[in-house]
Amino acid sequence: MPFRPVRSEKLSGAVVRQIEELILRGILRPGERLPPERELAERLDVSRPSLRDAISQLQDHGLLATRAGAGVFVAEVLGSAFSPALVELFARHDEAVFDYISFRRDMEGLAAERAARLASDTDLKVIQTLFDKMEAAHAKRNPEDEAQLDAQFHMAITEASHNVIMLHMMRSMYDLLREGVFYNRQMIFRQRQTRSVLLDQHRAINAALQSRDPQGAREAVSLHLDFVEAALRDQVRAARNEEVARQRLDHEAGTV
Repeated sequence: MPFRPVRSEKLSGAVVRQIEELILRGILRPGERLPPERELAERLDVSRPSLRDAISQLQDHGLLATRAGAGVFVAEVLGSAFSPALVELFARHDEAVFDYISFRRDMEGLAAERAARLASDTDLKVIQTLFDKMEAAHAKRNPEDEAQLDAQFHMAITEASHNVIMLHMMRSMYDLLREGVFYNRQMIFRQRQTRSVLLDQHRAINAALQSRDPQGAREAVSLHLDFVEAALRDQVRAARNEEVARQRLDHEAGTV
């Protein structure tokens, strides 16, 4: 018979499982500091020795890391997604930029479609709240804030898709984007003629999600990233044209 004796679980094991699930679901993020030991033990309603045992296990698993004098942090588990050599290679070649946008178009379109079907009401409130912040930042004309909220908005959609593999993959990709590996998001938001267009595109994405329209959400994401790709191609073309113009100017100056 397929039955086994029921045994009570060690408290430390229950703590390990809870923290693992929080990391898996993206609620605890890489680099995030855990509460102090006493406070965390009280929140979990376990003894401090049980908590220490759990933290030790999670450190052995590579999920938590202790920093001397600073506390316990979620390990930078996303750092292994791409090797440093590959990240540097991405940064040196325009081809990687457009492949990245193509990847985002496919993955975020799927995430938006899933979110429209699977997101909870609270998920949609998070997305709405971030869009409201985008509108406020747009009025203040702060490209840095707009760029940051843009990433948070798109990440919230991925979180609302409720696929943990997609969540961690896209969070890793956004970390590279935040570091400027692919392109400078702020440059796009500095262009006066594109800011209102970008806001309208995010409004369309949000509207499709709030109305739970999977196909509409996917199409809105695709149109948005088509626009981003076109804007970046224009930037690359303008930079190359400027280089040629500077060469002509240097040549003409030298012939005078």
